[in-house]
Amino acid sequence: MNVSFLDLKASYYEIQDELDTEMASFLKSGQYIGGPRIEIFERNFAKFVQAETCVGLANGLDALEISLKALGVGIGDEVIVPSHTFIATWLAVSNCGAVPIPVDSNENTYSIDFHKIERAITNKTKAIIPVHLYGQPVDLDPILDLARAYGLFVIEDAAQAHGASYKSKKIGSHGDVVAWSFYPGKNLGAFGDGGAITTDNLILAEKIRMIGNYGSKEKYVNDLIGVNSRLDPIQAIILDTKLKHLDNWNNRRRKIAEKYLNDLKGLDLNLPDQFDLMNGAWHLFPIRISKRDEFMSALKREGVDTIIHYPIPPHKQKAYAGNFEDSDLSISEVMSSQLLSLPIGPHLEMDEVSFVIETIKNYLE
Repeated sequence: MNVSFLDLKASYYEIQDELDTEMASFLKSGQYIGGPRIEIFERNFAKFVQAETCVGLANGLDALEISLKALGVGIGDEVIVPSHTFIATWLAVSNCGAVPIPVDSNENTYSIDFHKIERAITNKTKAIIPVHLYGQPVDLDPILDLARAYGLFVIEDAAQAHGASYKSKKIGSHGDVVAWSFYPGKNLGAFGDGGAITTDNLILAEKIRMIGNYGSKEKYVNDLIGVNSRLDPIQAIILDTKLKHLDNWNNRRRKIAEKYLNDLKGLDLNLPDQFDLMNGAWHLFPIRISKRDEFMSALKREGVDTIIHYPIPPHKQKAYAGNFEDSDLSISEVMSSQLLSLPIGPHLEMDEVSFVIETIKNYLE
């Protein structure tokens, strides 16, 4: 049996008739930038994540960068970021002229270690970006309390957390703004690039929308220095159609995660057993294992695809070489050498999941 890491075509086949009908109608409309299709998705996504409003953008990196710019983050400012994350979290800060200040990870949750955040705050700190990594909600309340105490903004990076919840409320408006990516492999993925920002702050949302539209809310009238970052209506149609199925697809992911957690228990590997089974979106199922490359190759020989996410931490990339040599980011460095993601796509059949488990057991036992 061959088990691919993720089958992107499967979601299309499940909703093909519905999506083809919507797409045909759009292609005949002649309105290919902006318009009602964007507005419908923004309204529906805001409702889904329990936020007051949503602004569609071109991609997830733009969502982070525009969030920072709208909050006034710029040259000379510092922004606290996780040391273990996709580099887009850092790039958004750098692209604003600010400096990313990394904080090491919690060894059990793999997210930013709250207990190390306060010591990273200086008089230059402007914001904190917690990342809901792997679709797991960060413990937000202590971060929000700390931010309020120091007068800092909180920008949630929810690029992997579509449908995740924190304390009975969907991720989408706990912080000042929440940045989303709709990259095809995400839980809610487009058929190309896409992104969004959700927030309860309607005044801030208007500024975000202006920045993404050349700094303008009225054609040929530019009040801000802006960029061209607009969600494509074709992608909005795809996302809105998929949104109706997202809870069901996330529940499939949770069932797979539960089976992995139960059936791989006791083996010589570290499971994400500190993750929140029911509130997490389970974008990924990461495990930690020594001799990772050997393990990965063995699974590949048996037909099981796995992926290494973030094998090089941002502070070890050439882009940031020499900037963080004195920082203690040892936990992130160890994790980057051990973490491996198992297949957990929502269209994975349970017999395929069982095959992955048996393959791992045969190798380790």
